[in-house]
Amino acid sequence: MIAALVLTTLAAGAVDFKPSKTGFALIANGKPAAVYVDADAAKPVQRVAADFASDLEKVSGKPAIVIHDLKDAKGPVVIIGEIGHSPVIDGLVASGKVSADIKGQWEAYRQTVTAVPGAGKALVIAGADPRGAVYGTYDISARMGVSPWYWWADVPVEHHATVSVAAGSRMDKPAVKYRGFFINDEEPSFGGWAREKFGGINHKLYAKVFELDLRLKGNYLWPAMWGKAIAADDPESLNTADEYGVVLGTSHHEPMTRAQDEWHRNTDQGVTGGKWDYTKNAENLRTFWRGGMERAKTHEYVVTVGMRGDGDEPMTEGTATQLMETIVADQRKIIAEVTGKPASETPQVWALYKEVQDYYDHGMKVPDDVTLLFSDDNWGQIRRLPDPTAPRRAGGYGVYYHFDYVGGPRNYKWINTNQIEKTWQQMELAYETGADRLWIVNVGDIKPMEYPLSFFLDMAWNPKAMTPSALQGYPKAWAKQQFGAAHAAEIGDILTRYSQYNARRKPELLDAKMFETYPDLRMLSLEYQMQKHFMPLAQPGKAYDAAWFQLVEYPVLASANLYSLYDFTARNHKAAADNSTLANTEAALARAAFEEDRKLRDQYHALAGGKWNHMMDQTHIGYTGWQQPDADAMPELKTVEAATATGLAPPTGETRLHYVVGGVERDELAPNGRMFLENDGAVAVEAEYFARKVDGKAVRWQVIPNLGRTLSSVISLPQAAPATTVADGVRLEYDVKTVKAADATLKLYLAPTLDTAGKGGLRIAAAIDGRPAETLSFDLHPDKPDWNAAVSDNIHILSLPVKGLSAGKHTIKVYRIDGNVVLERVVLETGNVTPTYLGPPESPTGK
Repeated sequence: MIAALVLTTLAAGAVDFKPSKTGFALIANGKPAAVYVDADAAKPVQRVAADFASDLEKVSGKPAIVIHDLKDAKGPVVIIGEIGHSPVIDGLVASGKVSADIKGQWEAYRQTVTAVPGAGKALVIAGADPRGAVYGTYDISARMGVSPWYWWADVPVEHHATVSVAAGSRMDKPAVKYRGFFINDEEPSFGGWAREKFGGINHKLYAKVFELDLRLKGNYLWPAMWGKAIAADDPESLNTADEYGVVLGTSHHEPMTRAQDEWHRNTDQGVTGGKWDYTKNAENLRTFWRGGMERAKTHEYVVTVGMRGDGDEPMTEGTATQLMETIVADQRKIIAEVTGKPASETPQVWALYKEVQDYYDHGMKVPDDVTLLFSDDNWGQIRRLPDPTAPRRAGGYGVYYHFDYVGGPRNYKWINTNQIEKTWQQMELAYETGADRLWIVNVGDIKPMEYPLSFFLDMAWNPKAMTPSALQGYPKAWAKQQFGAAHAAEIGDILTRYSQYNARRKPELLDAKMFETYPDLRMLSLEYQMQKHFMPLAQPGKAYDAAWFQLVEYPVLASANLYSLYDFTARNHKAAADNSTLANTEAALARAAFEEDRKLRDQYHALAGGKWNHMMDQTHIGYTGWQQPDADAMPELKTVEAATATGLAPPTGETRLHYVVGGVERDELAPNGRMFLENDGAVAVEAEYFARKVDGKAVRWQVIPNLGRTLSSVISLPQAAPATTVADGVRLEYDVKTVKAADATLKLYLAPTLDTAGKGGLRIAAAIDGRPAETLSFDLHPDKPDWNAAVSDNIHILSLPVKGLSAGKHTIKVYRIDGNVVLERVVLETGNVTPTYLGPPESPTGK
């Protein structure tokens, strides 16, 4: 966990790679400490002790022994156990050497360096429960250099002859109770890979998944479900989850621990061929659900309740509130009967996904102990959140988020297109409003979502610690964890840039026509080429080659190549329209780019002796609708016969950057030197380049670097603070200069966000000079035209007409009204402006 890296700066529990006179020697002169665990400890504790011994061997190069009797310790010893279930640890508590303050706290742990009678110095890792001991142990593993991605991304472990843990004691625990991910949309990549490498989606595969989850400090999993059923496919998977200590669940539309696919293949419940319809087939459905609970009652589950239609479709037309309440009541009766205890004692979650949220909005009654799981719009904007002023519910609230999606306006499954800054902005708002019971994210195939998944689970562990400053430092910290410190800053910048470029418009939404309509998309292609050439300067040593290609090089090279493919295709179309034989040259380049895409995929699949074969099988070229093509399809190309060609000169490839700030003028009206000038009919100002800001009594402005399509964004914190008014004066001011009088248009470029309170939209206000401020509002709703445009373009633009604007200097004022409004750019248009796709900006002088 990245937060663990920060902890190395603390006195107590800090890990260092040099001897410590007062601390504990994990490894001394190349020899690792012994690892003690009680022989009858819970299975997750025994397993993590074995993993820790293996981690010590990875770092030291020498085996570490696991012992069950302290008399067998021949030197320093690491003691791992659970308070109340370990006589050794309980004895240390009784003698005052270890604090028991964590007792009874969910998944808490305490790490203490102390002297143990008869064994000398020890590092005691005490958990309040089995998972607490697991997290306290994996925390040390991460801080001594074993990345959570050591297996899943082939991140090498650096050898050290000396590893010390500083004296003292420290504790930690999670803030979000259930934290995890959902393997989904997993064909053809994950599924093809798993069948080849593990013989199927079985317990051997899930052992790797469970370990990753725990090392990332998650505790919860929705298993793969496209034609799969974790318990029916391999019942041993449930026992393996218990051995690791992972809580299982099922997805938002798979109630009562049953996989959707079981309904269609089940032959022993008498439901084969029945309709998934509670109004017509309730008895069979109840029998089916009861079987799921009977199977699950001896395992740790968060039980999904409620119901959607078969195949993750709406259950009925309209709002079936009363029917849904009946279904949940019947499900809870089954839970109580099978478990022999009140339903309220079994953790349950009700996912308010898509139309189910409408039931909630229409007053659906939800049992107080059931966790209400709000969802995003599948594109990263949370749809609804709890009222922070409402009474707390026993079951609390959670969020189901997406890094991958199959659906409109288009699938995005191939590669990481998620900005951690966007995830932070939305999940910070969620936590602030009280959604702290369960966070789960759809990660598709797991790979290549390593980077955003790490961030999501790091933030879930302690949202308050993920401050704007910590967010800004995260890319470097994560790069350091995977590749070492030498090039961490440069690698972190590459991760940030490619995430931002891919988030501007998902690769599946690109085509040649866009490059024809928006010529400056070519500048983004050039930006990718710059990243390609910059990467070798940041590349770590040869030992990191496999990890480097997976985590950094492939995403950049493959994305850059895709831009080139569409750029060459657009140039081919233009040259063919001009009857120029250059069309043939561009066609050849486009074909070469298409072939390069295949070569890069094959290179990925060949890594580590073919370890990841099939993992990049996802099609991504040639979409014509929301659903993926059956295979990557070469865009249509055109040829020109030499005998008919006009011999037109080749295009220069020059693209005028209409979005660039035209210049900077130091002026008495702009004391900080930020005066923005009109250029080609517009003045464009990045949101963070305000001349002045005015905070409020209870809210303040905050720049979030890299959030959005260009440079950064400005938001108000706390995000869930009540609405303010223009009269409150919470505002940003921008000094600009126009060169001619005109009827102008002021445009505010906003990151797409949704009204999570359901009160009719979000608001912001704007004014120029002394003119009255006008309130602008927007209310995006999934699957509506304005939402489709906003998520496709990753921007939503509000416009304010400004009649009779004189030439000269002006001040634009932008006022906060609602939170969760994310300002990226302010544009004042005074004439006809060439369409632009908002490429990377130029910074003002000295910025």
